[in-house]
Amino acid sequence: MTAVRRTPVKPQDIQRVHQLVARVAALPDVQAEVEANHDNNRWWPATITDPRVRMLAAGWSTRVSYRMVGTYAKVIRAADAQGFDALVASTEGELTELVRPLGLAQTRIDYLRSLAELLQGWSKEGVDPLSPSADGDELIGDFAQRVRGASYKVAQCALLTARGYHCGIIPVDSGMVSKLAPALGIDLPPGPAAHERMRHVLEAAVHARAGDFRALADEHGHQVTIPQDAEPTWWVHLTLIYFKRLYLNRPSPQLCGRRPLCAKAVGCTHRDRSHQPGGKR
Repeated sequence: MTAVRRTPVKPQDIQRVHQLVARVAALPDVQAEVEANHDNNRWWPATITDPRVRMLAAGWSTRVSYRMVGTYAKVIRAADAQGFDALVASTEGELTELVRPLGLAQTRIDYLRSLAELLQGWSKEGVDPLSPSADGDELIGDFAQRVRGASYKVAQCALLTARGYHCGIIPVDSGMVSKLAPALGIDLPPGPAAHERMRHVLEAAVHARAGDFRALADEHGHQVTIPQDAEPTWWVHLTLIYFKRLYLNRPSPQLCGRRPLCAKAVGCTHRDRSHQPGGKR
């Protein structure tokens, strides 16, 4: 895979992203999840300081359900306690035993081995993935191409976790492509590139209206810490991904059937009328 070229984002797409975030940030269940995961995320804990282990955690989180997050966290803590270099030097049997609770042992071992190869290659090439001057799009494309078991979405997560929550990257999972994009009326290209295009749209929206998004977090009383010098990309990511999980994965009866034309999306009068006798769906 190569870097997906950024193209201009339509003003109406930026507006729709802002309108949806403004609406769903007010939902108590979404707010609770955002607050629980913003300052120290359960999937990518801030307590893990080695960026290599953080990239490993991003890859090992794939194919792990929400109900397994506790098990996943134990495995990542054990991996962090060993240290990245020790993990790379471990035998196949030792690694299999470590990741056994997560399943797909060989896939996770292959990810670790090829991640180590990529990082060694980047070091020889003089590439520092943590440097703000390093092109994130190029790094994501390179990561997705060279790390076994990775993809654009895994590469996005890996670079985000390595650089830190507030680095400006908004990772996009499959549900954000298949469910959130249609809810926003955003057209995406086919195939894996959809994850990158959706990321570009969301990041462009936050960049264009950073102050407005930050104001929404304050307006709705979200108890989160957003650095003053950072755009609120991490907060927007969590707000959208938990809305997707709670309302779109198994479509909630509160959803309006007129999305994206209806900016409210949840609990609007359209939905109320559609549920009255004789109302149209």
